[in-house]
Amino acid sequence: MTHIKRITTLAAATVLMLGLSACSNMSDRDRNTAIGAGAGGVAGSVLTGGSTTGTIGGAVVGGIIGNQIDKDKK
Repeated sequence: MTHIKRITTLAAATVLMLGLSACSNMSDRDRNTAIGAGAGGVAGSVLTGGSTTGTIGGAVVGGIIGNQIDKDKK
């Protein structure tokens, strides 16, 4: 069982590192959109008890809000 735990931990760490490196060339606006969508998806899932519709709706709303943050700063 310990061997499976190590493999799972290594796989999760690898996926996390690849995911973080994918954001390295994003603009601030793109990064805000992705962060907003992720946070909105989590919030929507929590507020609706894990419903798919709530998760997707939260991600959409969070992405829109994240996209509009600092829109006028240039």
